[in-house]
Amino acid sequence: MQNRQVILSRYPDGHPRAEDFEVVSIDMPGPGTEEVLCRTRYLSLDPYMRSQIAGRHISGSIAPGDAMRGESVAEVVESNHAAFTPGQLVRGFGGWCEYFTLPGSALSPVNPGLDRPSLELSLLGMTGLTAWAGMIWQAEVKAGDRVLIPAVTGGVGSAAAQFCRLRGAEVIGTAGSEKKCAYAVEALGALACINRHEGDLAGQLDQHFPGGIDVYFDLVGGELLHLASERLALQSRVVLAGLMAEYNDAERAPGPPPGFWIRARATIYGLVVYDFEPRRREFVDTCLPLLREGKLDQREDMTDGIESAPEAFCRLMHGGNFGKVVVAFP
Repeated sequence: MQNRQVILSRYPDGHPRAEDFEVVSIDMPGPGTEEVLCRTRYLSLDPYMRSQIAGRHISGSIAPGDAMRGESVAEVVESNHAAFTPGQLVRGFGGWCEYFTLPGSALSPVNPGLDRPSLELSLLGMTGLTAWAGMIWQAEVKAGDRVLIPAVTGGVGSAAAQFCRLRGAEVIGTAGSEKKCAYAVEALGALACINRHEGDLAGQLDQHFPGGIDVYFDLVGGELLHLASERLALQSRVVLAGLMAEYNDAERAPGPPPGFWIRARATIYGLVVYDFEPRRREFVDTCLPLLREGKLDQREDMTDGIESAPEAFCRLMHGGNFGKVVVAFP
């Protein structure tokens, strides 16, 4: 049997291109003691992977010749661990490959009864947990809050918008097209959405937040972090969760003046989703019934086959995705 994986072939110059990656054939892995052999069914692609390539991510770095990392939903092929049996669906960090082995302790069973097992990588996965931790556990969003969420139709942003809606907060999103903005309002429940490519961004923020921003869920950094910090309401909360606007830059931009935060008496949270992994079950137990009742949903930007992963990742890093980016394996 053949096993293929994607490696980084060279460091990207700015935005990544498909030529920066290579699909290679490798030996089929075999499970050792307490290990499980898995066949990838779905692979999650996420912006933090660009930070790994740049050597600036908390989870480690990726150099040319290294296999790309990522979280997967996979089917157990062979198991030397008592908790898992062939045919079972599991979640784990298998990477950009068709087959992988992991210790049983590094795998989790997929929640039963899901029509789309890929939801384990999106709304019920790391992206959903990021949104829940930021909005519910850190910012403690409540009814009456006016919340700004950039990249609102992406994996994290779309989950965050829905969680805020359920809490009675009013969401203003930003997105990269009128089609995405329409989806944010019609499907996610945002009060309004700003097309970041059209008009004066600062002026539109003033229009939508006449009393200031109560909660800013920062997923992008860059200019919007500065503009939002300048417009914070008193006792506001800022959750710093991502740097999408800066991942492709060789150097990070300076942050906003701290005086913006001091003036607003703002509380600033740094969000690292791995810190909340011990509470994942709590999050899933709350959201899974809402998902099954149709009160939550997740749009997925899905491509097919390992060969599609490099191009899908590049599109993500250009902001061309519409929803959570997932690769499906035949």
